Amino acid sequence: MAEANLILVGVNHKTTPVEIRERLAFTKGKIEDSVERLVGFPDIIEHTILSTCNRVEIYARVSNQDSGIDFIKQFICDFHDLSPMELEEHFYSFRNEEAVEHLFRVSSSLDSMVLGETQILGQVKDAYSLARDLRSTGLILNQLFEKAFSVAKKVRDETGIAERCVSISSAAVELAQKIFDDLENHTVMLVGTGEMAELAAKHLISYGIKTVYVASRTYERAANLAKTLNGSALDFEAFKSELHRADIVITSTAAPNFIIKKKMVEKAIHERKNKPMFFIDIAVPRDIEPEVNDLENVYLYDIDDLQVVVVANMHEREKEAENAMTFIRDEVTKFNNWVGSLDAVPTIVELRNQAEAVRKEEIEKTLKKMSHLSEEDQQALHQMSSSMINKILHKPTIKLKKQTQSQDGHVYLKAIRHLFHLDD
Repeated sequence: MAEANLILVGVNHKTTPVEIRERLAFTKGKIEDSVERLVGFPDIIEHTILSTCNRVEIYARVSNQDSGIDFIKQFICDFHDLSPMELEEHFYSFRNEEAVEHLFRVSSSLDSMVLGETQILGQVKDAYSLARDLRSTGLILNQLFEKAFSVAKKVRDETGIAERCVSISSAAVELAQKIFDDLENHTVMLVGTGEMAELAAKHLISYGIKTVYVASRTYERAANLAKTLNGSALDFEAFKSELHRADIVITSTAAPNFIIKKKMVEKAIHERKNKPMFFIDIAVPRDIEPEVNDLENVYLYDIDDLQVVVVANMHEREKEAENAMTFIRDEVTKFNNWVGSLDAVPTIVELRNQAEAVRKEEIEKTLKKMSHLSEEDQQALHQMSSSMINKILHKPTIKLKKQTQSQDGHVYLKAIRHLFHLDD
């Protein structure tokens, strides 16, 4: 069975530190500049460059895999003015089935820094779209990338790879949903303006939170973040008297001591008439006195508690990733079978052309002897003879395509070409 002569050369977050990855990044303009140099190399038939913050990979169809891999490595080094010695230990390369499987894994987010994240599929689609616009892809890579997109969709639809939260901010939302069920119309208060607290607030807003308060020791910072979240800024000292208004409190200050204590929360719960409160303490050192969790209808989670949720959810995603690999291996086999069937196409075309030539010759001989036939009757004979040829060749064509996907496919092709004198 024929091979597509596919190769992949790249670096990613597993093999290469960020300070090197950022030097290897290809912007759209750089990709456009690279096309002529890559296509100009005789062994490169098609290629696509995928460049994200976590990986730089070049997928190519080549006439010679060894020289193709060597050339792409040298090209990456030269293009970014880095020495081969500096990059050699970071490069990885795959061929044929391994390259196909790797792309399917990447598109399905099984090779991402965060397993199951959704951003990578869009990045792969953008890379492929640009390659097509630049006319650097052809039959094989077009089919490969289209198949990668359908595989990624199947993995997302038929596994739970993206269902569980695996970030601190999204874990906070998951816990909040368990306490309040419906988050719509609830109120969140941010005490401190740390990045994770901001992300958690944005997640909560996306789930229906309508009212947001932001308190910070620097009022201007609180006001800026409140504006971003369409909320209200509070003076830092004022948050204590307003605490009872919040269903969810997220703290992320740099305070050296607890800023929220048990007595403060007791007062807030009393003013709330014992309605539940959920505290998320993302700060290190912690902002909230642990004894707060002893109060009835008060739920306190710190960064370690959230990390436990994240780790548990990541384990679940890893289980789903194992299921996803079953789909991916099946699809790799199907793609390889499709590549193998391409061997049969030229032979099938020649066989049909030969049969069509015989049909035309014989029908013309017959029509010369039957000049009395109307134009309509002559057309009917043409259609009948074409239909006969199609029906006679249909099953052999299907069989030939199937057999060329096997290890002995070349034997069947050789036999067909010999029997019908296609090489004469």
